[in-house]
Amino acid sequence: MKQALLVIDYTNDFVAHEGALTCGEPGQKIEGSLTKLCEEFLSNDDFTVLAVDLHEDNDPYHPETKLFPPHNIRGTEGRRLYGELHHLYERSQFKPSLYYMDKTRYSAFAGTDLDIKLRERGITDVHLSGVCTDICVLHTAVDAYNLGYNLTIHKDAVASFNQPGHEWALGHFESVLGATIR
Repeated sequence: MKQALLVIDYTNDFVAHEGALTCGEPGQKIEGSLTKLCEEFLSNDDFTVLAVDLHEDNDPYHPETKLFPPHNIRGTEGRRLYGELHHLYERSQFKPSLYYMDKTRYSAFAGTDLDIKLRERGITDVHLSGVCTDICVLHTAVDAYNLGYNLTIHKDAVASFNQPGHEWALGHFESVLGATIR
């Protein structure tokens, strides 16, 4: 079994109090667990992916433009990794096992080279963390399932601004996608 950790959208705009589309306290509470999980994967040289939402300012063609306020705009402080994860990235950014990638849709697989990167490394098991459990983590999990990856969701390293949606997604991961919830 070869495994990878995907950290989804753990940025200032999604986590910090002043973030443009923040999940706030629930996202902040997972910082320690999420950072520790990253450190563990990186110390084992397991492939660790920081999948970060990217938007262009005033993009009329992006479907989220009609759904959410502007967030994770290229070149803004809001798009910076949140808290300790930012510092971990700065310390580890040149490690071959760390991959920072832009994503422009909910799923980290949609329109990216993520599946290629995982397959060329022989990865069969994908561990998911980040925000928001019921949006980007969910869509990434569904795509990973459809591509044949085994899934593990780290319950103490995912969060959402919608607690009922968060709980629903955790149940969906386990009962519909066959994911292991840790």
